[in-house]
Amino acid sequence: MSGHQNGQDRRLRTGIIGCGHFGRFHALKVASARREELVGLFDPDPQRAAALAKETGVEAFSDVAELLAVCDAVVIAAPAEYHYEHASKALSSDCHVLVEKPIAATLEQADALVAQAREAGLVLQVGHLLRYSAEHKAISGRMTRPLYIEATRIAPFKPRGTDVSVILDLMIHDLDLILSLVDSPIAQVDALGAAVSSEHEDIANARVRFLNGCVATITASRISLKTERRMRFFSEEGYLSADFGKRELTMIGRERGLPLPGTGGFRRESVSWQDHDSLMAEHEAFAASCLDGAPVVVDGLAGRRALEAALAVTDGIAQSRRLMELSGLVNV
Repeated sequence: MSGHQNGQDRRLRTGIIGCGHFGRFHALKVASARREELVGLFDPDPQRAAALAKETGVEAFSDVAELLAVCDAVVIAAPAEYHYEHASKALSSDCHVLVEKPIAATLEQADALVAQAREAGLVLQVGHLLRYSAEHKAISGRMTRPLYIEATRIAPFKPRGTDVSVILDLMIHDLDLILSLVDSPIAQVDALGAAVSSEHEDIANARVRFLNGCVATITASRISLKTERRMRFFSEEGYLSADFGKRELTMIGRERGLPLPGTGGFRRESVSWQDHDSLMAEHEAFAASCLDGAPVVVDGLAGRRALEAALAVTDGIAQSRRLMELSGLVNV
């Protein structure tokens, strides 16, 4: 562990790199966190940095190195293309890192960060927020050996997030959740996608086959008329359906819930959950890892695995597009 931390009574001196949409949320959480102290922030846009500094009552630094010098840890909420640069600098400055997803732009960068954090004995946590949600707990507590998964995540268009594809913006959340439940390497990915309103894919569908035989079909769109998030799981444990918008989960199996007459012993369980503050839960876990040495819930390797899956989907889309071009189905 870094020499910055020594005991339960310490608060984690945390800085923010990137003062945009997510950076602001992180700054507000750190400012109100029990075991963190917001000590400063940085953004290449001085006006944006100044506005958030005024809102949170801390200093806006004009130089990243100066910010790192007063921090035990930093949250990196800059655009994805800058994640590696800032995370590597922070680790070199003996600072723990919470980096927003994706962990980096390339697998080589992700590997370098994982190795750097390990060698320095520092925490590298990746901001896959769904892992800290009530919905993840509800699903992972009931579905441990899925055979087939369907996931849908669609939303109306928003300019924010279009610096990356819908795969890295939205689909990666479901990829990470699925990877946390399916303990097997990916064997094959078939995917389709299209750029509609931005330079990157805005809609995508992927079929991911794992070595253990599990198959996941994942759809993501950021140009829909409504917001919808659903997942369905099929396994030897039963059938589970989750509607994240309604916060409802239904499972048909033999172990839980009320008996279903005439079904040969099947039971139905209906569960609803109350949303909790997942971002605060993420920060509490980060502080516990940095200050107490608690296991990192979503570490660099988990972030790397999610990035690898997302890049495999991107490659699958490119391959499908090449095949369609060769067959004349799309214009070159």
